[in-house]
Amino acid sequence: MSQFLMNEKNNLVNEAIEGVLLSTPWHNLSRLDLGEDIRVVVRNDWDKSKVALISGGGSGHEPAHAGFVGKGMLTAAVCGDIFASPSVDAVLSAIINVTGDAGCLLIVKNYTGDRLNFGLAAEKARAQGYRVEMVMVQDDIALPENPQPRGIAGTALIHKIAGFAAEQGQSLEQVKTLAQRAIKATASIGVAFSTCHIPGERRDNRVKEGESELGMGIHGEPGVITLDTQNSTQLVSIMTQKLASSLSSGTKAVLLVNNLGGFSMLELALVTRDVLKSPLAAQVSHLIGPATLVSALDMKGFSLTVLQVEAAFLEALKAPVEVLGWAPIHAVEPVTTLTSERVVSQLEVTPSQDEQAAQVVSRVAQTLIDLEAELNALDAKVGDGDTGSTFAAGARKVKSALEARQLPLADLPSLFALVGEQLATVMGGSSGVLMSIMFTAAGQHLTQGGTLPEALKQGLEQMKHYGGAQVGHRTLIDALEPALDALVAGKTLAEAAEAAAQGAEATAQMQKAGAGRASYLNQQTLDGVKDPGAYAVEKVFAALV
Repeated sequence: MSQFLMNEKNNLVNEAIEGVLLSTPWHNLSRLDLGEDIRVVVRNDWDKSKVALISGGGSGHEPAHAGFVGKGMLTAAVCGDIFASPSVDAVLSAIINVTGDAGCLLIVKNYTGDRLNFGLAAEKARAQGYRVEMVMVQDDIALPENPQPRGIAGTALIHKIAGFAAEQGQSLEQVKTLAQRAIKATASIGVAFSTCHIPGERRDNRVKEGESELGMGIHGEPGVITLDTQNSTQLVSIMTQKLASSLSSGTKAVLLVNNLGGFSMLELALVTRDVLKSPLAAQVSHLIGPATLVSALDMKGFSLTVLQVEAAFLEALKAPVEVLGWAPIHAVEPVTTLTSERVVSQLEVTPSQDEQAAQVVSRVAQTLIDLEAELNALDAKVGDGDTGSTFAAGARKVKSALEARQLPLADLPSLFALVGEQLATVMGGSSGVLMSIMFTAAGQHLTQGGTLPEALKQGLEQMKHYGGAQVGHRTLIDALEPALDALVAGKTLAEAAEAAAQGAEATAQMQKAGAGRASYLNQQTLDGVKDPGAYAVEKVFAALV
């Protein structure tokens, strides 16, 4: 089943173009009024006195190409259907409407449909007396034996460099020559974890879980090889080695880190870090991105592009533009740290040993560690899928201190205070803070002469006070409070464990959560699913019986 945001498939491209026109803050874009089938986005501040730059191709590569129309880059973009070259008439319409005496340069990605349609349009325009030249971007080095390398993300760099030259008033011959030099100096390679999702079609799931495809085309075409890894460092190593072979020894390069559509900024930041830690980094002087410049719809992938530096290229790439899609360039500088004052714990404890306390701590910690995957899977149904990892992180910290004999096991107030401090440090989100509040408050109550069950119940009350959750809100409190109530009432640990189990089971039947991320979900999503925190409490008490 297709999962693609759209109204009508046939109107998708036209409606998206309208969105682009509405989005530009300079109000410098318009569409030629030639009907729904000819989609040409043009600068409405263009006076034809300079060389016009036209690019285009199939839609689905946004922001390419309409996102690069504006002062300093393209004069016009011709948009075809999804991954389909625009017609000859559409390209010819763009040429005759924006080209003046200075002439026009077509910047075309090296695909058969684009070559033919842009090429024939150029011939027809020349026959009508227009000065038209064309350059073919062919930066993809994934298929080294391919006599017709594809044009991919490097195309955006050519738009920028040629656009600067045209904006400076250079002649058609000068603009074309500079563009050709930049094309020759550009190399790109991409990798993907999944193909793109074509509107209205089922996704092709040929890339298996845990694998990646080197050189997958920006229309979802199969790549050169399937790799059995999704490890960033390994993938970047393979890709940068190939890119380095395209650069002359000792030369400097601009690096473009391009999102093919489906990668998060977190992942792209990791990719950027790994590239700039690789041997290729010695040749990288400037960085563009990570950013989405030439995408492939929602393809889960990225590409790396290097452009061998010339002074003219850098000048062009640094020049300001008035376009939606461009990402600024900057010099690569080493990461620095600032001298800072570390927050030092004021808690001082003396390690001590107690066999019974050690057994309890060990059993609780190991139970939570063993539950990590199960709790994450449960939390993925009602939350963000990290409850197991969060609890396990805290458990590993405490277990490590136990094994290092660093805990004050014979001094429960100090033990609780230390555990509270450690949990706040290693457990992310609200869970660590809440658990820290509970153990800290419990430790303070013990110093005032309270019993262990009373101290834990007092810690729970403080947790409820700050966290806002109560019994019935579908949280761990639904299992923890009845269990502690049983202990305070003098009941056995087995009876407390049974109370915890009943409380956890009750959460699966609660129609609405009153706290936590589950409070944002509907009844259908929650129905029959235990709260992960309550389930963890149930398992911990069961382990102690």
